[in-house]
Amino acid sequence: MKTFSPTPKDINRQWYVVDAQDKILGRLASQLAHRLRGKHKPEFAPHMDNGDFIVIINCEKIKVTGTKPADKKYYRHSGWVGGLKETSLSDLLADKPARVLMTAVRGMLPKNRLGRAVLKKLKIYTGPVHPHTAQNPQVLQLPY
Repeated sequence: MKTFSPTPKDINRQWYVVDAQDKILGRLASQLAHRLRGKHKPEFAPHMDNGDFIVIINCEKIKVTGTKPADKKYYRHSGWVGGLKETSLSDLLADKPARVLMTAVRGMLPKNRLGRAVLKKLKIYTGPVHPHTAQNPQVLQLPY
């Protein structure tokens, strides 16, 4: 018996919608990374992008535990001398809540071409409305 290696014609992608209301940030991000990568499928191959499309709604209502809203910091650098910028989690949730979840999921994906391709299948929206109704996404119930 030969080992099965999937090809692009073997990939069957589904569309799912996940309501992020009252979900814990890290737990949700790890489950999304697992699904986006396609690790839940029996035909998973580490060198291919065979995961599903996931639409996240209500990302502004995501929860974090402990003192993370005040203590967790996000850093970025402009490239100039003294250009280090710091933002707390509570400020980022107030201004750009989608960026918080996108950053968490990005950190759990491969840091290469494959990871960038996988991340393009994640669509995050604030509020309960999204423009992907034509794809007929199914509601995905995550275990925790």
